[in-house]
Amino acid sequence: MNVQRIETDKAPAPAGYYAQATIANGFVFVSGQLPVVAGQGPRSDLSFEDQARLAIGNMLAILAEAGCGPERIARVTAYIVGVENWPRFNGIYAEMMGDARPARTVVPAPELHHGCLVEVDAIGLLPG
Repeated sequence: MNVQRIETDKAPAPAGYYAQATIANGFVFVSGQLPVVAGQGPRSDLSFEDQARLAIGNMLAILAEAGCGPERIARVTAYIVGVENWPRFNGIYAEMMGDARPARTVVPAPELHHGCLVEVDAIGLLPG
């Protein structure tokens, strides 16, 4: 089994020693995505809602590069700072995911890198 790396300029480049995503055995594994604008850096200055949209958007852009739309996402994990943000995250997530309803875990966290409030990762299935 070969592991293929996925890279797109529609999402931020990795800031460390990892890939945006990898493909293995028909699955797409997306690394954790913070609210980072490609070429600009982390946007911890944005509202929680805007950070959530940006992080989810990065995740979806990477999945799209691999040929995987929201309907092919099997699992999402979201890390959010402040359990009180859960309902706001859920609303934005539902808006951006549409009819897709992958398995999901939301993990309240005391803090995330760069002072960000949201990080998401995903596992998708390739078509065919």
